[in-house]
Amino acid sequence: MRKSFRPTLLLLVAVFTLSFSAKLSAQVGITVSFGPPPLPVYEQPVCPGDGYIWTPGYWAWDADDQDYYWVPGTWVEAPEVGYLWTPPWWGWDNGAFLFHEGFWGPTVGFYGGIDYGFGYFGNGFVGGRWQNDRFYYNRAVMNVNVTNIHNVYDERINHGGGNHVSFNGGPGGINARPTPAEERAGSERHVGPVAAQQQLIDTARSNPQLRASQNHGRPPIAATPKPTEFRGNGVVAAKAAGGEYHPPANRGNAAPEANRGAEPRPENNAGKPAVHPNELPPMQRPTAPNTGNAKLDQKYQQQQEKLYNQQQKERQQLQARQEQEHQKMQSAPPERTQQMEQRHQQQTHQLQQRQVQQQQHLQQRQEPHPKK
Repeated sequence: MRKSFRPTLLLLVAVFTLSFSAKLSAQVGITVSFGPPPLPVYEQPVCPGDGYIWTPGYWAWDADDQDYYWVPGTWVEAPEVGYLWTPPWWGWDNGAFLFHEGFWGPTVGFYGGIDYGFGYFGNGFVGGRWQNDRFYYNRAVMNVNVTNIHNVYDERINHGGGNHVSFNGGPGGINARPTPAEERAGSERHVGPVAAQQQLIDTARSNPQLRASQNHGRPPIAATPKPTEFRGNGVVAAKAAGGEYHPPANRGNAAPEANRGAEPRPENNAGKPAVHPNELPPMQRPTAPNTGNAKLDQKYQQQQEKLYNQQQKERQQLQARQEQEHQKMQSAPPERTQQMEQRHQQQTHQLQQRQVQQQQHLQQRQEPHPKK
């Protein structure tokens, strides 16, 4: 097997656009003054079962620790039949590295031209394809046990390989721009990371061994069979770092800045981004459904109410946690308080983005489908 490494418009107060990426992905207000480490060298764990799709590992940023951390590659069940994963990526723009969130959709979009391996070689995805309601795996680039999974094919892929660069643009970055098809993918129906992927991110962020300052670009958990499996025989460690990594000596002062080098969208005229959930715009109850079918309208109304109450609860819970942190940090030095506020802003932005995507996904599911 080969080594690997590694929106529907979201009306967010803290969403920003970049020059060529405006149509491609939503920003979550994360920028860093120095780039992530090279992508590590690791093997792909065997696919755990039919229907799982590979999502490559990547470097994420922790505003609290002022450090990059590795989010392991893993196998994830697609949220819908026909959906493929567009990996997240870092891009250089106007003196900073900005993070672009990954998403699920019917077409793979732009992911910075980054070679994550295992079918994600910088453009599109050649590790498998959907045929009707089943996903077929390309054995040439995917680690699949054909004894258990029979929907496979073998298509050899010629690509350069050996590129471990983890970001687009800037000094030493990948020089790639989106194709028209990749631009169109950004406006197609799609959803953000599923709950299992968010759990993977949270687990990785809480593991000190996955921080770049400790593993120096060679994470001990580079890939997992499933998002929740961080232990066991299927967990894969990195064989080697993808290259040298020399973060700045004053890494603690290189905090992400939510707005640097980006212009807010015209609709975002509310001033500076919200730092805490109680600063977000009030949630609006959705319009009552009117399909002409009373039973269906009642069902849709219950789904809408359930999501509304769930999201209100999520905002309240995050607000309570952040207020507890404020109380604990009352006597902390200013730099630590600033780091906490940056982390709170990141948490709030991510919550808002996730909730908007959930609302859009529910709305799309409830839309009437044309008769065939």
